[in-house]
Amino acid sequence: MNTFGNIFRLTTFGESHGEAIGGVVDGMPAGIDIDLDFIQQELNRRRPGQSKITTSRQEADQVEILSGVFEGKSTGCPIGFLVRNTNHHSQDYENMRCLFRPSHADYTYYNKYGIRDHRGGGRSSARITISRCVGGAFAKLVLRQLGVSVQAYTSQVGSIALDRDYRKYDLSLTETNAVRCPDADKAREMKAFITQMKAEGDTIGGIITCVIKGCPIGIGEPEFGKLHAALGAAMLSINAVKGFEYGEGFDGVTARGSEQNDVFCSQEGHITTQTNHSGGIQGGISNGQDIYCRIAFKPVATILTEQETVDIEGNATTFKAQGRHDPCVLPRAVPIVESMASMTILDYILLKKAVIL
Repeated sequence: MNTFGNIFRLTTFGESHGEAIGGVVDGMPAGIDIDLDFIQQELNRRRPGQSKITTSRQEADQVEILSGVFEGKSTGCPIGFLVRNTNHHSQDYENMRCLFRPSHADYTYYNKYGIRDHRGGGRSSARITISRCVGGAFAKLVLRQLGVSVQAYTSQVGSIALDRDYRKYDLSLTETNAVRCPDADKAREMKAFITQMKAEGDTIGGIITCVIKGCPIGIGEPEFGKLHAALGAAMLSINAVKGFEYGEGFDGVTARGSEQNDVFCSQEGHITTQTNHSGGIQGGISNGQDIYCRIAFKPVATILTEQETVDIEGNATTFKAQGRHDPCVLPRAVPIVESMASMTILDYILLKKAVIL
């Protein structure tokens, strides 16, 4: 289960402290202009050490394209890529070799496989999301030609939250601050709070909102391949994600049907809806409206204060994490959310095309 997608597929490999993170993108349409600078920029948005509120691990995260691109265009063949690890401090994790860190994958990995890579979490590390960002960048290049845009942003850190209505904000301002929040005042509050958590050796969670514009009508399958289910599965596969909702989500349960229904109307000869409580998806299929969803991230499990736990023999012990860690994962998770959404939407567009053919 290291492969994501149906037609547009990403297979990933690598561990946090291994030689490299990498993958293979299969199903990339041929003849797409490949902007290598854009792909690298997408990785730069995810890379560590980019601000004072992220981990201080310094990695260039330089992507190497190994195949599938010729003279600046995709060939339709598998695209192989690598991002080498160059700044791992494996010794920082030596005190964790024989114990299970609270709320990490240590215990479950050990029980499933009988062995685990304790260095930085190994395969369970968020560092492996590098491959998702590369795959997502390729998907974005295709979606760009189709007029589809995917924009995510930090909408809540702890209890500091933006209004749920994304239309109230200029989303082009998302990249103007380290938190990746389109509201400058709220961004300052969020940054100060994350800085406080870092100083206390603690962590904090929050919410990322994702908005997809220009998605064609008719994307998604009516039964077990519902578009919102695919988006939910994609988001819930991201490290530290604990919840997913689309459209009005849980807030809609207190409203009446007469308030929630999206009434159809005709505008300039095209059928549309007066509202978009459904979040651009009805019956599991896109209806042409904006698709918007919210993804909840838990606080990062690695905290720099002493905690109780047990070792692999079940003996009670204590430990204090060392190394370089994010006090809040949200700023670096924004491009990951965009990548998963982009790959999902492109995959389902290609599925529809395959069915029509």
